[in-house]
Amino acid sequence: MVESYLPILVFIVLAMGIGIAPLAAGFILAPHRPEHEKLTPYECGFEAFEDSRMQFDVRYYLVAILFIIFDLEIAFLFPWAIVLDEIGLFGFGAMAIFIGVLLVGFLYEWKKGALEWE
Repeated sequence: MVESYLPILVFIVLAMGIGIAPLAAGFILAPHRPEHEKLTPYECGFEAFEDSRMQFDVRYYLVAILFIIFDLEIAFLFPWAIVLDEIGLFGFGAMAIFIGVLLVGFLYEWKKGALEWE
């Protein structure tokens, strides 16, 4: 029974080798010449000017959550659209309820001003 898992073990070892070999080659063959400019923090083309633990506006997170919600809605709509002939009226009603709940949440966010950016 152990020999039936041998191809899987060979595949895992080969995959790890393919992943580790370029990293090791780059570490060994790359020139190591650290300078002051290379060691300074760099972000977006200019020096960091504030604390990295600064607080973000909560609306940023609300927009991110809305994006995730509607991205997942699309992920649920594709399989539903494919099997709509087979699931019939019950499936159509279930998806209508699902979209209705998302629509109510979207309208609530819109009314509260979460989508307004200053």
